[in-house]
Amino acid sequence: MEQEQLVASSSSPSVRSNDDDNGAEIKPSPQSKFPLTFLELAGASGVLLIFAVSLAGVYLTLPDSDYSFLKLPKTIEDLHILREHLESYTSDYTIQVLVGYCTVYIFMQTFMIPGTVFMSLLAGSLFGVLKGVALVVFAATAGASSCYFLSKLIGRPLISSLWPDKLVFFQDQVAKRRSGLLNYMLFLRVTPTLPNTFINFASPIVDVPYHIFFLATSVGLIPAAYVTVKTNPLGVLEACTDLSINLELRFCFKDSVVGIEPRGSEGICRTFLRLFSVVMPV
Repeated sequence: MEQEQLVASSSSPSVRSNDDDNGAEIKPSPQSKFPLTFLELAGASGVLLIFAVSLAGVYLTLPDSDYSFLKLPKTIEDLHILREHLESYTSDYTIQVLVGYCTVYIFMQTFMIPGTVFMSLLAGSLFGVLKGVALVVFAATAGASSCYFLSKLIGRPLISSLWPDKLVFFQDQVAKRRSGLLNYMLFLRVTPTLPNTFINFASPIVDVPYHIFFLATSVGLIPAAYVTVKTNPLGVLEACTDLSINLELRFCFKDSVVGIEPRGSEGICRTFLRLFSVVMPV
C-alpha cells in the first residue's frame, strides 16, 4: 500500500505538468465574433472614404439645383427619372458626369452592390453605344480590380464565412486549370457559371494572378457590355425582359461555352470571335 501511494505521488507531478503543458498549447485565444481585425477594418474604411470624397468633389462642382433625383437606380422607372435629369447636364458638364458615373460604378463593383446593369443601361442612354460600351468596360474593369485588391486586404475571413462551398469549388477548378488559367477565367466572365461579384472577391484568395484576372475581365466583359448598352442606344428605355435581348444573351452564352473549350491562345481567339459574331450586327 505504501509503495502504491509512493508511485502515485511520484507520478502525479508529471501528469499535472503534462496537463499544464497541454493546456498551454490548446488554450484558445479569445476571438471576436467580427471576422475583421482593426487594421483590416480601417483599410476598408479608408477605401470607402476615398469614394465618398470623390463623389463629394463631383457634387460640389455642379451648379446649384435640386439633386433629389440622384440615387442608385433600382427599377426602370428610376432609370427614366435619372436619365431625364442627367441629359441636360451631360452636354454642359460632361467631365463631371463622367467622373461621377465612373466613381459610382466602381464603388458599386468594389463593395458588390447590385444594380450595375442599370448603370450600363444608363451609359447607353447618355453616351450612345460605342462610347457607352467603352465607358462600361472601363468602369467595370476598374471596379473589379478595386474589389480584387480590397479582397487581398480583408477578403479571406469574409469569403470563408459567406461562400465556403463556392470557394472550395473555385479553388479546385483553378488548381486543375493552372496551365490554361486565362482561358478558364475568360470562360467564367462570359458565362453565368459563377457570379461576377464572387469571381472579383475570390480570385486573389485562390491565387489568380492579377494580370490574368485583368485581361480576362477587360476582354470577357465586352460582349455582355455591348448587349446591355445596345438595349438603349437612342435613350428609349425598355423593360429588361425584352425578348430580343434575352435571345442574344442566350446565344452569346451558348456560343461562348462551345468556343472556349480549346485551351491556349487559339481557343481564346475563337471564343472572342464567336461572341462578337453573335452580338455585333452584320
